[in-house]
Amino acid sequence: QVHLVESGGGMVQVGGSLRLSCVASGSIEAVNAMAWYRQTPGNQREMVARISRGGTKRYSDSAKGRFTVSDNDAKNMVFLQMDNLKIADTGVYYCNAERLESHILPPRHFWGQGIQVTVSS
Repeated sequence: QVHLVESGGGMVQVGGSLRLSCVASGSIEAVNAMAWYRQTPGNQREMVARISRGGTKRYSDSAKGRFTVSDNDAKNMVFLQMDNLKIADTGVYYCNAERLESHILPPRHFWGQGIQVTVSS
């Protein structure tokens, strides 16, 4: 199993910044990517940013140019630097880890408990 714990959420005004952190523990040797998802009011859960073990990064259209995802050398932490925050960024953010279990099944996903980000005027 992979255990994920997020931190760094909170309240911020429009245009402000927050930095989310996620620590992974457990069977992380086979984790091939980590990502940040969010669920905002009235919307389905969406991927915000993703980073593979090799360092390839991917962002949602709304996050691109404002958010930066990164990890550490040990590949057991992932960060999300969020700048120029907007009201639409308000929601619950989840840390996600992808682990390849076999060559037949798709990667297994593990989730953190979620952390609230609130952006207000």
